[in-house]
Amino acid sequence: MTDKNPSRSQKALSWMPLAVMAVIAVMDVSAGPGVGLLPLVSLGPAFAGLVGGWRRTALIGVLALLLCVALGLYNGLFAERRGYTAMASVAGVTGVGIAAAVMRSRREAELASVRSIAEVAQRVLLRPVPLTAGPLQLAVSYTSAVAEARIGGDLYEVVASPHGVRVIVGDVQGKGLAAVETAAVVLGAFREAAYDEPDLVGLGERVERSVARELQGERFVTAILAEIRGDQEVVLLNYGHPAPLLVRRDGSAEFPEPPAYALPLGLSAHGADGPRPYRVTFTPGEQLLLYTDGVTEARDQDGRFYPLAERTRLLKDPDVHRALEALREDLVQHAGGPPGDDAAMLLLRYHAHGTGDTGQDTGPAR
Repeated sequence: MTDKNPSRSQKALSWMPLAVMAVIAVMDVSAGPGVGLLPLVSLGPAFAGLVGGWRRTALIGVLALLLCVALGLYNGLFAERRGYTAMASVAGVTGVGIAAAVMRSRREAELASVRSIAEVAQRVLLRPVPLTAGPLQLAVSYTSAVAEARIGGDLYEVVASPHGVRVIVGDVQGKGLAAVETAAVVLGAFREAAYDEPDLVGLGERVERSVARELQGERFVTAILAEIRGDQEVVLLNYGHPAPLLVRRDGSAEFPEPPAYALPLGLSAHGADGPRPYRVTFTPGEQLLLYTDGVTEARDQDGRFYPLAERTRLLKDPDVHRALEALREDLVQHAGGPPGDDAAMLLLRYHAHGTGDTGQDTGPAR
């Protein structure tokens, strides 16, 4: 269970060192000098070093020393070594706390730098999709399996080419930088070939050759390619990827399956035949959702998979971006947090070209 109010928990942690010292002071006065609670005042700067900066840790350390002196004088401990021992304990813990705070601040600065670099890499690798392309309105969502992460192995791209609007959504086998490198290879090949190849099969073959050449059988990528030319059909080419979700005008849902599933990209060395293209009716007022398996394989606390086909009502919002965001929020709620795998979704909404009349109220194209 994640904290729904992180600022409140951070505020509580920031007050913890002072609260601990106050409790120890009350207990020491109540119990008397014979119990020996005075060295526990060092817990204040110890906690401060874990949750605060070095300046705040030093300040709390000074307050702890003053409290130690006051309690020592009150209990008459400076007539013997106990008072000086307690002060030495507080000073030593304060020094260690300051060192810990400095090291933590440096690590946080390095992590922030890495996240910033990852964010830039994501903008280069996964560019924002256009708001509209041909007869389509588009929206994209990317949910990382790690809450702090900004980039992963799922990929998507939309290219408005002379041969129609061409789309790819894929999922790289593996995680980390190797997956990001593979995604860059796929997207680079797709972006170049999408403009040149008049045929979707030829486009897929060029991407396959690039991936096989670069990866040499070490990794593979499941992917689905789509082409929309404005003739109220979508041509699909499936490389071992989950079938897309097609939402009809009446709200019914279907998952157009390929005639036969082909091997993922990067496995052409096994000699299997490539995928065969198949056509599906796609008319104004209908929506096509391409996604990765992180969506349908997201489990709730009881182990149930995300019921994507039962959530088509969430895509009724006239604004395509709000519709997809509602679906993403429902997915995160189902999983109780970030899903177990990266989850990318690309929503294509077909509107009547030039009029915006979809047969349902979809709002103006943005």
